[in-house]
Amino acid sequence: MLVLAIDTATKIGSVSLFDDRIGVIGELNLYVKVNHSAVIMEMIDNLFKMTKLSIKDVDRVAVTVGPGSFTGIRIGVAVAKGLCYGTKKSIVGINELDLLVQNTECGEGVIVPLLDARKERVYYSIYEKKEDIKRVLEYKDGELRNLLEELEGKNMIFCGDGAIAYEKIIKEVLGEKAKIVSKGNSIPRSVLAGQMAIDMQEDNLYTLEPFYVNKSQAEREREERLKRN
Repeated sequence: MLVLAIDTATKIGSVSLFDDRIGVIGELNLYVKVNHSAVIMEMIDNLFKMTKLSIKDVDRVAVTVGPGSFTGIRIGVAVAKGLCYGTKKSIVGINELDLLVQNTECGEGVIVPLLDARKERVYYSIYEKKEDIKRVLEYKDGELRNLLEELEGKNMIFCGDGAIAYEKIIKEVLGEKAKIVSKGNSIPRSVLAGQMAIDMQEDNLYTLEPFYVNKSQAEREREERLKRN
């Protein structure tokens, strides 16, 4: 099975091709300064050109559905669905937090992936990793310091752009109990999403939607204005 994987949930845009027999066929990762819509299709086109493959060769499309950037997620899901509409390929949606814990540098133990939601807020969950990976907490968003207070005294591995952005705060609260995965290994890699998608059940193309965890800033501000009025 050949999987085209797309990840636009963070500032890193990532596209890849993963084959269940060969492994990694190709992968492109790019820090996107403005908007994923300006580059994602070009990245996919270049990936196909460099690998001498096309969408016709693909069996399945995997796309991260969030949490993360509201705009980025919408773009990635729309592109993935558009590719599947015309080609009848199957589609799989993958949670960004589930993707982050696949990184081998995380090792074994209790892993907390953090996605930066700005102003010291994060999207997060908690996983136990031994021979396999088990999620032990629902997907959440909240104040980082509140989360760290709950985790105080426990050995934890942190990964994701939230772990990099708030490393000082994490170390300040948890000290040596906290291990931070390196910057290079804290980025979400779409090729890992491709690998995950091989054994996952396909989603319904028409009902697959972004997974936000919380409401957008615009929605929250609108609700606050309505309350005041």
